[in-house]
Amino acid sequence: MCSRSILEVGEPLVNYLNLQALTDKKKESLVAALYAGSIFIILALVYLIHLSSNFADKIVNFFSSFVLAQVPGTGIALPAPANPAAYTVLYAAAFQFSIGVGILEIAILALRIYMHSPYPRKAETIENIAFWLGASYLIIAYLMNTTLQTEWFVFWAGIILVAGLSMVARAFVLLAGQKS
Repeated sequence: MCSRSILEVGEPLVNYLNLQALTDKKKESLVAALYAGSIFIILALVYLIHLSSNFADKIVNFFSSFVLAQVPGTGIALPAPANPAAYTVLYAAAFQFSIGVGILEIAILALRIYMHSPYPRKAETIENIAFWLGASYLIIAYLMNTTLQTEWFVFWAGIILVAGLSMVARAFVLLAGQKS
């Protein structure tokens, strides 16, 4: 009656995908396409969540509010919003995007492990996980509270720190890949 080519209830879809028949280049293209599409979905969801709060206007107001502010303890002036505490809706959206991308990266890592992707690709994904989850923590810690211009600069220093730590994580994964 029913042929075997139709999905049976309870059987995972991955059993029907013949990933071993794909070349490594096609596997990586598949992962890249899934990743890019998922990023667009996350952006759309974050935008839709904040649509009722005049999100587009708040983005324009945020960037038009930038002034040159002195970085504490230095003689350097860098751009910062005149009143950083006025943009908690934008910070919430940035947090939601960061956490969404961090979770997506975890799913991509699982897919890369399943597909036996090369170590450099897995290392890159681990670097991305560390960065996006670290950025989401920094957004909550420094921007979602009563944000002052000094915290604005501390946030960006933290982003630089997280970027460096994520690169170190990548290096450790690459090193572990060479040992095996």
